[in-house]
Amino acid sequence: MKTKLRMTQSQHGLLERHLFPGDGLEAVAVALCGRRNGKNDHILTVLKIEPIPYQDCKVRTPTRVTWSTERLVPLLLEAAKKDLAILKVHSHPGGYESFSATDDESDIDLFSSIYGWTDSSSPQCSAVMLPGGRLFGRAIQADGSFSALESILVPGDDLRIWMSQEGVKLPAFVQRHAQLFGSGTTQRVRGMSAAVIGCSGTGSPLIEQLARLGFGRLVLLDPDVIEMKNLNRIMNSSLEDAYLQRPKVQVIASAIARMGFGTEVEIIADSLLTARAVKAVAGCDVVFGCMDSVEGRHVLNRLCAYYTLPYFDVGVKLKADGLGGIEEACGAVHYVRPDGSSLLDRHVYTLDQLRSEGLKRTDPEAYIEQVKAGYIHGVKEDRPAVISINTQMASIAVNELLARLHPYRLDPNSESAIVRVSFVDGATYRQPDGVSGGLFTKGIGRGDVEPLLNMPELGDIRSDQ
Repeated sequence: MKTKLRMTQSQHGLLERHLFPGDGLEAVAVALCGRRNGKNDHILTVLKIEPIPYQDCKVRTPTRVTWSTERLVPLLLEAAKKDLAILKVHSHPGGYESFSATDDESDIDLFSSIYGWTDSSSPQCSAVMLPGGRLFGRAIQADGSFSALESILVPGDDLRIWMSQEGVKLPAFVQRHAQLFGSGTTQRVRGMSAAVIGCSGTGSPLIEQLARLGFGRLVLLDPDVIEMKNLNRIMNSSLEDAYLQRPKVQVIASAIARMGFGTEVEIIADSLLTARAVKAVAGCDVVFGCMDSVEGRHVLNRLCAYYTLPYFDVGVKLKADGLGGIEEACGAVHYVRPDGSSLLDRHVYTLDQLRSEGLKRTDPEAYIEQVKAGYIHGVKEDRPAVISINTQMASIAVNELLARLHPYRLDPNSESAIVRVSFVDGATYRQPDGVSGGLFTKGIGRGDVEPLLNMPELGDIRSDQ
């Protein structure tokens, strides 16, 4: 069983400020974490941090800290009640890159008590922060054994991810990427997983690029089959696929298999509004949304907050005047941090549009009646689509990912939360993140809850088993 840890940029900043107060002495904090329980991996998502005040520490030296566990008790009570996890984080001001014998002794004592309190069989976690903010850590099992964390992810303006398996040999097909980005970034990509929701015009070229960049695992999600109208833009699709109405995810997965890169692919020919889809996406390290659906985008934004995931949303808008002229041709890539502003905050869609799509899905007859009566606007089914524009926007999204994994731009990544392209003006515009309206704030780091994402239609978290 692999264990991973995630925290937001804000949480990482809070820890760094507390653990390195400038006196060169060790400090400690504890945190409550949500869980994403999987068959092969277990992911902990930081929910609430409790810095241990320096005056509550009996000993603070450059190599040792001992502290009163009084402030841990309320967290233990909540962890026991909701099956949450406890994370302990302390600093190594001298930069020592391993757990010391003192750390081992301290963790054995602390976590044996925690297991006694919580009566849980799921992993707990201990981590160390080094100067500069780098983290490493280990899972502590109920039998007292330790195992290195598979990865620690901080989806901030920069995507910081530390992995336990760095240093593995890279396959030959990514050699040219390593020449530009270096072996470290290329190895991280190889160890990462990505979910792509929507495998059509922007999704298919985006997936092609992720596979050829060397991503180790891809989760592809789309409920639709290939149709004739899709053949102008879905890569690797054919007339035969349209005649046989093959699922889009199946066609693209077959193309990835033919590449022979060893990419693990999970396909889900279903809507995002299923427990299986939510759990599969939540298990990935990064998420790309390539959907026209307002409801799908809203759910995906919510999911990324609950499971502390970085989310790249790709959208294209083409509008013709019906006389051979083009009124509008533009696209946008939104990078959404779990603790940043939402797509709704950014006016990507409105609440009226969200209600309209939800009604169309749950009560089609009422939806038709309300559209006829003029109470709501109808959902547009077919829109123009051009492969060159879709592919360019997909490339911008992938390059935004690379720029955050391997910061190389002159301007900080915080200046590029939104990238807009006007094909009519021939111009690209970049914007920083705006103010969060707090829509998903309470859900950040909650992980698995009943019902999933607090949405009754998703049902029991075990319904994906």
